[in-house]
Amino acid sequence: MQEQIKSLSKGLKVYRYIVNYAKPIKAVVLCEKLAIDKSSMARILKTLLYEGFISYLDNSNEIIHNDIWIKTNQDTKIELLIKKTKFLLDEISQITNECSYLGIFDDYKVLYINQSNLSNREIKNRNSIGIQTNLYASALGKSILAFGNYNLQNLKFDQYTNNTIDSLEKLKEEIIDIRQRGFSIDNKEYQDKMCCVAVPLFNHENILIGALGISGNSSRLDFKELLNLGNSISNIVSKYEIVY
Repeated sequence: MQEQIKSLSKGLKVYRYIVNYAKPIKAVVLCEKLAIDKSSMARILKTLLYEGFISYLDNSNEIIHNDIWIKTNQDTKIELLIKKTKFLLDEISQITNECSYLGIFDDYKVLYINQSNLSNREIKNRNSIGIQTNLYASALGKSILAFGNYNLQNLKFDQYTNNTIDSLEKLKEEIIDIRQRGFSIDNKEYQDKMCCVAVPLFNHENILIGALGISGNSSRLDFKELLNLGNSISNIVSKYEIVY
């Protein structure tokens, strides 16, 4: 127990020094200033990094502290959003007989924060919670872009399949179509043989908070079926008011 307290004390000492240093700092400097050997410092920094207290600046070896209050607040908001929308994911999965997903904007990516698979299919979709994908290459991401207020110039286009949007001009054209339909479609754009459809999710104050959608094999989700499902999901979501 005493050893654990000593380790905690040493870790807090390192974290306080990083915070008070007020600029990026290297591990070797911490070792010198705090008289801690390299192996002990490596363990401390690894723990602080894992727990989210620190990060490395632009993938360099320079350490900066994270604002724990902001991170905790964000995590709490995500947990609340998951609870508030679980019934929606379940209903969408049951009615469409596909796996449903909830995604949010995260540093010009879409972050999958929850999913539901109540379909009766023998082969289930993999767990995607925690995965990030490019906004322009997924139905969830395209709904967020179409109905949010984001700088499209920040996007970098990578090619995943032959159908992936590969330019800003094509994305802008797609966004016009999405706004007219009210939902977005991923027609084998992120993965071959996989199609998705998604709708924007607004809270009770009409503020965009994310997107809801489904994905399935392209052999059963042709373009006509995606349009039908998009309308079905839109109707489901429109029945509810999300107080968030």
